[in-house]
Amino acid sequence: MIDIPVHTLNDGTKLPALGLGTWPMDDAQAEEAVAGALGLGYRLIDTATNYRNESGVGRGVARGGVPREELVVTTKLPGRHHGYEETLASFEESRRRLGLDHVDLYLIHWPLPRVGRYVDSWRAMIKLRAEGLVRSIGVSNFTPEHIERLEKETGVLPSVNQIELHPLFPQDELRAFHAAKGIVTESWSPLGRGSALLQDPAVVQVSEALGVTPAQVVLRWHVQLGAVPVPKSADPGRQGANLDVFGFDLGPAQMGVIADRAHERLGGDPETHEEF
Repeated sequence: MIDIPVHTLNDGTKLPALGLGTWPMDDAQAEEAVAGALGLGYRLIDTATNYRNESGVGRGVARGGVPREELVVTTKLPGRHHGYEETLASFEESRRRLGLDHVDLYLIHWPLPRVGRYVDSWRAMIKLRAEGLVRSIGVSNFTPEHIERLEKETGVLPSVNQIELHPLFPQDELRAFHAAKGIVTESWSPLGRGSALLQDPAVVQVSEALGVTPAQVVLRWHVQLGAVPVPKSADPGRQGANLDVFGFDLGPAQMGVIADRAHERLGGDPETHEEF
């Protein structure tokens, strides 16, 4: 079993350096994927209300046989539940579907600045953390301006910001902002979903030189940046390979060539994207 390094978050809790994403699995797929991944050594599992697979993730956690204190189970608040009371109610529904007495990391999925209620949700999440129902609170797809507003109005910074991050969209400025604030960067779509990234000649050349797969090269790039990738896979072989990125290093030139390409956002823009 692979031993995964951990990051210490700004609230003192621990976050594994790589996790399992579960979108767009359904409940049955998520149950099998999570149970199998835990057997391989995964300890960070990522879901969301809007993935509609929290029940399956919860069943997979129950089947996995891993002591609860070793796991970091993440879920996310959907846009339709922004607001103080709405967030508290939504969290209880997520907790019920997961079948857990607490959630380890709870994130606001998108900021929805036009709606303008993410600070209210953040205050509710602070309450959930104070009550021990959530261990760590964070955000997803937030810009520096959104995070600075949270800090200004509540005095509490997120522990994590989960963002689109891959070599086609390396987010240098946002990662630097996180580092200055003590926020850990998590990467969604770390392998550049729907793109030709894993067939890119430069990535393939590095993988052949190191005797690893292109996906392992890209995930190692994230790890060496200090980001926490959460690649999705339901295939046990790929799950194992994705986790096995802690036994080799990319040199500075290899790190540079992997990110030396045109920048391309594959997902929504946090300033305008609305997902309810």
